[in-house]
Amino acid sequence: MLSEATLRFIATHREDDVRQLALRGCREEGVDLPAALQQIAGWQVARHKLPTWAATEGVLYPPHLSLEQCSSEPAARYKAAVAAPLVKDVAILSQHPHPPQHPQQPPTTLIDLTGGLGVDFCFLAPLFQQAIYVERQEALCQLARHNFPLLGVTNAQSICATCEEYLRQIHHATMLFADPARRDDHGGRTYGIADCTPDILTLRDELLLKADYVMLKLSPMLDWRKAVQDLGEQWVRQVHVVSVGGECKELLIVLSRQGAGLRLVCWNDGQLFSPEAIGPIGPISPIRPIGPIRPIGPIGPISPTHYLFEPNASIMKAGCFEAVEAQFGVSQLAQNSHLFLSEKPIEDFPGRGFRIVAVTSMNKKELKEALRDIRQANITVRNFPLSVAELRKRLKLKEGGSNYLFATTLASGDHVLIVCQR
Repeated sequence: MLSEATLRFIATHREDDVRQLALRGCREEGVDLPAALQQIAGWQVARHKLPTWAATEGVLYPPHLSLEQCSSEPAARYKAAVAAPLVKDVAILSQHPHPPQHPQQPPTTLIDLTGGLGVDFCFLAPLFQQAIYVERQEALCQLARHNFPLLGVTNAQSICATCEEYLRQIHHATMLFADPARRDDHGGRTYGIADCTPDILTLRDELLLKADYVMLKLSPMLDWRKAVQDLGEQWVRQVHVVSVGGECKELLIVLSRQGAGLRLVCWNDGQLFSPEAIGPIGPISPIRPIGPIRPIGPIGPISPTHYLFEPNASIMKAGCFEAVEAQFGVSQLAQNSHLFLSEKPIEDFPGRGFRIVAVTSMNKKELKEALRDIRQANITVRNFPLSVAELRKRLKLKEGGSNYLFATTLASGDHVLIVCQR
C-alpha cells in the first residue's frame, strides 16, 4: 500500500519527466520515491497502451518489464471478440439434456495460466461465469487483487502458482489462456514456442484434454505456418495475425479437440481479412502463398488510370497475397513487391489505397520530370535495392506532405518509382 504522501506526489507529478524527478529527488516526509516513480512511469505508458486503466483512479502498475510484455488494450479487446462466439457455442451445447449423474452443467470458466499484469484477463473474464487468474509472481498477484475490482472485474479469483502446478490440479475449463514468457533465464528474448515459459508444446495434450478451447498468445516473430505444424494442424482451429498501430504485435492461436479445419484471420487496427479457404499447410516455405496459386502475368503499362494498394501489416505477416488478389480482383506488381494494382478504387481493401499520379524509371531525366513539382514526400520501398534513407537522399526530398512515392521492382525486373496521392 502507498502512503498518502506518496499518492499526493504521484498525482502532482504524473505528467512530469520521470528521469528529471529521479535526479531532483524528494525531501517531502513520507514519500516513497522509488515506488512513486514506478507508478508515474507506469501511468505514462498506460495512458497510450491501456487508456481504460489510465483513466481508472487507484490502479497500480508493476515494473516496466511487465508493462512492456502485456497486451495493448486494442489487442486485448480483440481477444475478447474472438472468445465471445466460442463461449456462446459452449453455452448452446450445454443446453442439451444432461444425464442423471450430471444434473447441472458446470459454469463457463476461464483460466488464465500466465496472468502477468492481467490485461487480457480483464477483457476476457466478463465473458465467463467464473474467471481464475494464475500467476507465479506473488507481487503481480497482489497487484491483480488490488486492480481487478477497480476495473470492474468482479468474478476473478487470483492464485499464485506456476502454470504447470495449477494445470495438474484442474479438472476442466471452458477456455485456458496462456501467454508464454518470451525471456530466457538471463533476460534475453526468445521466440520459439518450446523456448518460452511455460513450454506449451510439452503441455499441449494436457491443455487440450482439460479445456473446450485453448487460446495462445505467441510472438509475432513466429512463422504462423510453422507454429501450426508445431502445435498440431489437427488441433488448430483459428490463427489470428494481430496488428496494432500498423505493427504486427502477436499471433493468437485457438486450439480445440472439437470441430475441424483451420481459419486464418488478419486483424489490423479494426481491418479484418480472412482467406476464404486454407488447405493443408504442407512443407514450410517463407514465400509459400495462401489461397489460389496462379502465376503473375503481365499487367500492362501502369498509368494514372490505376490505383495502387499496399496491404496492411497483418497481411504482410500472413503472406496471403494470392487470396487478396482473388477476393478483391487486384493484380500484384511482382511476386516479391507485395503491391497491388486495380482499375478502380476499393473502399474496403485491407490496407492503404492510392491514386497513381505518375510512374517513372530511375533514369535521372525521367525522375526530374516526374518530380519537378514535388519538394517533400512519404517514401516506401518494396523489393528495391535502396533503403528509404538512401532514396530520400538521392531524390533530395523532405519527409511528409501529401505525395507518396513507392519504389519497387516490376515482374520484368525494372526498378520504378510510382508517384501517388491518397
